[in-house]
Amino acid sequence: MVPSAHVTPTVAHGLPRPLPFPPSPAQSPVGTPSLGGNPPAGAAGLGGNTARPNDIELVERLLVARRDYQKTLEALRLHYIQAGDVERAKWAEEELRQYHRIPKPAYRLELDVPPPNLNGQTNVPEANKLFTRGLEYKDKGWGNDYIDNQRRAELLFQEVLTKYPQSNKIDDAAYMLGEIYESKAFKQPRRAAQYFERCFQWNPRTHRDARMRAARIYDRDLHERAKAIELYREVTTHETDQRRLQEAQRRLTELSGTR
Repeated sequence: MVPSAHVTPTVAHGLPRPLPFPPSPAQSPVGTPSLGGNPPAGAAGLGGNTARPNDIELVERLLVARRDYQKTLEALRLHYIQAGDVERAKWAEEELRQYHRIPKPAYRLELDVPPPNLNGQTNVPEANKLFTRGLEYKDKGWGNDYIDNQRRAELLFQEVLTKYPQSNKIDDAAYMLGEIYESKAFKQPRRAAQYFERCFQWNPRTHRDARMRAARIYDRDLHERAKAIELYREVTTHETDQRRLQEAQRRLTELSGTR
């Protein structure tokens, strides 16, 4: 694991390679309600009087359990490193690696994706470093190495959003997360589309093709015609790239049935 704080402890006997993944951020994802708080408007708790209980509370519990499991493994590995116990440190490292390889769906996107009204305008050196480290892993390698590196990059870009929501790197981090969730390592198109949307919502002047990427997902993968039309129209009013403009106009014509 590549530690986020930034030096891997060393012990006698030459143990450990760098950690397989970055450690978990110190806090829950931006926008994730705490278990002690009120659920979002319209969300019914398990003890509510509605006919069909909502899953918000269960998903919140799952997110906390995931975070605590990861942090406990990280702490256990560090304990064994400091104690010079090479064998058990390797066990903890391998369990941590396997934990990160398990697919973890975002059961409720409102608990995963930060809100659209973040205003990241501050140059934060720590966020810049995290973003650069994420780029060092993203799309690198083949086979299992590629999947592991996509997950490493995911954790680092998510840490930018979690720790530094005021950073001017949040829109770029959101775009990178959109690409990661769309990739074969995750195959989560709806999650990808929402992160592409956050890119241009947080920075309407972004130079990235986030509007087009989101439109294509709603169009081709999710088959949500109205949303795809809305985003293709945004492409025609915000983009200057001729290829994107032509593609958006063509799909608008086809989806509108006027061809």
